[in-house]
Amino acid sequence: MSKDAVDTAQVADDPQVAQAPADAGDAGYSKDLKARHINMIAIGGAIGTGLFLGAGGRLHDAGPALAVAYLVCGVFAFFVVRALGELVLHRPSSGSFVSYAREFLGEKGAYVAGWMYFLNWSTTGIADITAIALYTHYWSAFTSIPQWVLALIALAVVLAVNLISVKIFGEMEFWFAIVKVATLVAFMLIGIFLLATQHEVGGYTPGTAVITNHGGFLPHGVMPVILVMQGVIFAYAALELVGVAAGETAEPHKVVPRAVNSIMWRVALFYVGSVVLLALLLPGSLYSGAESPFVTVLSKVGVPAAGDVMNLVVLTAAMSSLNSGLYSTGRILRSMAMSGSAPKFTGVMSRTQVPYGGILLTCGVCVLGVGLNYLVPSQAFEIVLNVASLGIISTWVIIMLCHLVFVRRAKEGRVTRPHFRLPGSPVTEIATIVFLLACLGMMWNDEEVGRRTLLLVPVIAVMLVAGWFGVRRRVGETAKQSQQ
Repeated sequence: MSKDAVDTAQVADDPQVAQAPADAGDAGYSKDLKARHINMIAIGGAIGTGLFLGAGGRLHDAGPALAVAYLVCGVFAFFVVRALGELVLHRPSSGSFVSYAREFLGEKGAYVAGWMYFLNWSTTGIADITAIALYTHYWSAFTSIPQWVLALIALAVVLAVNLISVKIFGEMEFWFAIVKVATLVAFMLIGIFLLATQHEVGGYTPGTAVITNHGGFLPHGVMPVILVMQGVIFAYAALELVGVAAGETAEPHKVVPRAVNSIMWRVALFYVGSVVLLALLLPGSLYSGAESPFVTVLSKVGVPAAGDVMNLVVLTAAMSSLNSGLYSTGRILRSMAMSGSAPKFTGVMSRTQVPYGGILLTCGVCVLGVGLNYLVPSQAFEIVLNVASLGIISTWVIIMLCHLVFVRRAKEGRVTRPHFRLPGSPVTEIATIVFLLACLGMMWNDEEVGRRTLLLVPVIAVMLVAGWFGVRRRVGETAKQSQQ
């Protein structure tokens, strides 16, 4: 038996862990997600448009040192998901970090965690349907269809999938992840072949000379690498889905440690490995934010239909993100509804054990995105993507705060830590929180979009405070009822 299996078995038998407070929002779910679903959800969360599309512009700005930026951000992202994994083994919950925030930070913490996560995924959903419409317009057969119509169709398809059952969601994410992984593996094999055979790429001979002859490892200095981190960290958004999905799998104590531990090597292989290959094949100045870096390379070596294939993959990544957003917010909102901090209808469960109320609320916000696609099709993507960044940073910070309190209570003897642990606590949590807040602060350097996004923080804070005063009485009444 492996060490992880022994550890998880010990955790499962630990009476103190078993007595952790239950979340009313966990009742009624099926346990239809298999180990392969959870593993692929973990992969899918780590691989998205941040790599397939975003790496091109970042390579242009930061050069080969972008690989270091991806590695550093990947390490902190791993700390977050490892901390979440430990909390999952303490008490698996579909409410995930919202449920843990309720346990360790109180109802106010759960309220902030839930609504900031909802802000993240509802705005990301708008960005996703906008991206899907834009990517579909790439093919001439769809250019005559208005962007908002394509956005609405995409939303309707993914909504239908989420409303049927969690098993259908899991299968859809499984195959989306397969497409993304297969594409990356195929590109890396082509890249290694070009490197090994010294086959020219756009007039350049692959190898370290491509880096040394064009400004070296840091062609524009250290500062662009530091500044690009605030964009790189968002490439890892959705890793926390593992925690949400754990509530709908039969054996979370076996599945979650394996999925979490595998994230680190996948980040190293797919993100860092891909960026290193890209840097060895072409100078950073030839990449662009307007085109996938993989298309840039493949088109220069004459691979037929490279643009069509990569456009399909990026389209798949956007569909996967939208699918995950509807899934996770449905579960998070149900957990909140059961405590009184979200509308009552978001706690409603269908016959197929799907919390359709929360899914429909998120979908309703995404419909506003269809309106944005109708009114300002050229700006819809940028408007919402930066707002989503505030949501993901706050979510990750809250996960680390929950873990800090959890460890402190364990030292006091009030809870028992599982053997699957975040290493280096409390230094790891504090370093991660400081890093995430620094990434948030770096957005101020982007005068056009980032600075405006940060100016929304006081507005969001006022809305959260006003909302809390609106629900606190209901939250208090619900808490009293649960204690009776």
